[in-house]
Amino acid sequence: MDVNNIAKMFDFDGEIESINPYGEGHINDTFLIGIKNCEKKYILQRLNTKIFTNFSGLMNNILKVTEYLRAIVKSESKDPSRECLTLIPTKSGEPYYVNGSDCWRAYLFIKDTVVYQVIDSPAVFENTGEAFGKFISRLDEFDASTLCEVIPNFHNTLDRYNKFLTSLKADKVKRACTAECEIEFVNKRKNIVSAIVSALDKGELPLRVTHNDTKINNVLIDKYTGKAICIIDLDTIMPGSLLYDFGDSIRSGCNTAHEDEKDLSKVDFDITLYEAYCKGFLRGIGDKITQKEIDMLHLSAIIITLECGIRFLTDYLDGDEYFKIAYPEHNLIRCRTQFKLVERMEKMSDEMIQIAKKCRP
Repeated sequence: MDVNNIAKMFDFDGEIESINPYGEGHINDTFLIGIKNCEKKYILQRLNTKIFTNFSGLMNNILKVTEYLRAIVKSESKDPSRECLTLIPTKSGEPYYVNGSDCWRAYLFIKDTVVYQVIDSPAVFENTGEAFGKFISRLDEFDASTLCEVIPNFHNTLDRYNKFLTSLKADKVKRACTAECEIEFVNKRKNIVSAIVSALDKGELPLRVTHNDTKINNVLIDKYTGKAICIIDLDTIMPGSLLYDFGDSIRSGCNTAHEDEKDLSKVDFDITLYEAYCKGFLRGIGDKITQKEIDMLHLSAIIITLECGIRFLTDYLDGDEYFKIAYPEHNLIRCRTQFKLVERMEKMSDEMIQIAKKCRP
């Protein structure tokens, strides 16, 4: 991998002075590009084309969304170079560079920002919620149907359930007998797995641009003001429901334990963090959310958490083909953690509903 020669293909504003590995990502290779006698810096990335096979569709999604966002941010009299990602073209004017089977892209580096790796206070989670809510609000009139599905059926919970049933029937590594309680847990909730997908198909929920990776470390925070300013990592931008993004934020952010915690007594649903995120998210999205979406916020958290548990359970039944494991029961442990979280959410559903009503501006 000759990063130096790859970097020279991009239309950076000046002569390259330094190239260094950057960030903590586990999927793409990322480098920070320094320029001689210039304050500007750039991010250079090699896309993982083993995961993102349709890299042209992915990059087209990013180009469309970032160009749209730049216009919206400008119309708000704000700085698009800080509040949205800026793709840097190649010297031949292309939005990305292909070298054999590799796809490379570059962004303007957004300086004076930090990211959080953990939620250390409700205020941080509220700030994150506001950022993702604003992201959806700004893209409210974007035609999501023009985007390709980078990962088809990624949050189609009904499809995930059907794949689970197929794996259960095959039971190719004879593990079903060791997961009887978890299998029963899923089947008892088969009536809710299609709730979001069905509402989308019926037009009861609007088709929106969804981020699909709403982790806290995908939000850039201004180093001086402490305010969230930019959503990053747009590789999984796709058409879907905002409930996907909201639900996954709650799933990952409100769990009091690690995703693979063996002691289920440590696994609980932090309702204080739920309220913080809900408050920020609804403030960020403003009036660009429908009543149906508000009514289903609590259910989305349950469904997306259940979906994640189903994915772990399916992989366990398949012999651990997808997720990396550290020991043979790792996926089953992950599954149990998600299902415990589902149970706690179900018991707090009424409180979650009231919080959404209270937090709506």
